[in-house]
Amino acid sequence: MHEEKFVIDYDMKSVSASLIWTFISTPNGLAEWFADSVKKDGKVFTFYWNKASQRATLIAIRNGQYVRFRWEDSEIPRSFFEMRITNSEITGSRNLQITDFAIDEDERKEITELWHNQIKSLKRVLGCA
Repeated sequence: MHEEKFVIDYDMKSVSASLIWTFISTPNGLAEWFADSVKKDGKVFTFYWNKASQRATLIAIRNGQYVRFRWEDSEIPRSFFEMRITNSEITGSRNLQITDFAIDEDERKEITELWHNQIKSLKRVLGCA
């Protein structure tokens, strides 16, 4: 199975890195925009949407910079999704960089659309929509 890694950058304007960090790294923050509810048990995060749930393991973290998760039921062996806070040297704005994986172009389009919708929700919560 061939997987394709892809990266999407979102302009978060001048929202502080510490505020973004809270929303991408904590269960309460993630529950504001990423899922309906989030529970954490050690390094395992359980995300709830309606009646469905999905578990992801926190596989890497650098405080204030990025979090990397691996879905427990992923069909792609070395896949992960990462949310990284970066600064644009060109515009001076803060960015949220998403790294994810897809098996084919159709799946990449579907996952990208999901991220666009999720980040739109995050921007609304942060007041930078």
